[in-house]
Amino acid sequence: MTDGVGTLLDVVRLGRKSYAETHRLQEELLEQRIAGKIRDTLILVEHEPVITVGRGAGSAELRGLRWPVVEVERGGEATYHGPGQVVAYPIYALPEGRRDLHRYLRDLEEVVLRVLAEVGVEGHRKEGATGVWIGSHKVASIGVAVRRWVAWHGLALNVHTDLEAFKGFRPCGFEASVMTRLADHAELPPTNLLFEILTVKHFLSVFGLELPPPSAPQSGGFPELPILPS
Repeated sequence: MTDGVGTLLDVVRLGRKSYAETHRLQEELLEQRIAGKIRDTLILVEHEPVITVGRGAGSAELRGLRWPVVEVERGGEATYHGPGQVVAYPIYALPEGRRDLHRYLRDLEEVVLRVLAEVGVEGHRKEGATGVWIGSHKVASIGVAVRRWVAWHGLALNVHTDLEAFKGFRPCGFEASVMTRLADHAELPPTNLLFEILTVKHFLSVFGLELPPPSAPQSGGFPELPILPS
């Protein structure tokens, strides 16, 4: 693939999907991106309820919870994914000038900070803790993995998420009470669509990418939802 690699971003909206199905798609796209067969791709998804545990974090204390527990390759500790949450997985080839994982994490935080600002909410970073916070509460979790300088996994923004789902374990190593959702800080539309669109907008801006023209879809594409409802 030659046109637009490194400058264009394909966006895939999956709607609500299981974590296992989405993880398989990530792995497929990761290998294709490493091989140069596809462009950078941003997956947007809302998961069925699941708890994921990053590398190096133990899962023994998560036994007996009502949600499935899945150990994955990303950094970070345990967190919950479920309805009402916008999850974004960039399959992104870090260019030579951006091959700094700390910078990449800060850039993902910047995407979320700009999304919050669109609805008048001031977010901030917390020293020593990856993610985005509103006051003393965490609204977005971030955990990534990198293979041959192609990043995968990504960020989860609590929009309408049921915060009760975080109880019974320590999300990201914190007490469950530290988690918040954007709906508790601003008047929001009832669906996640606006925040998927804003995530795309600010991911493009932060990473200096563009969407391909509608007439130039990625070859060998896969089913996806339109960015706007029909």
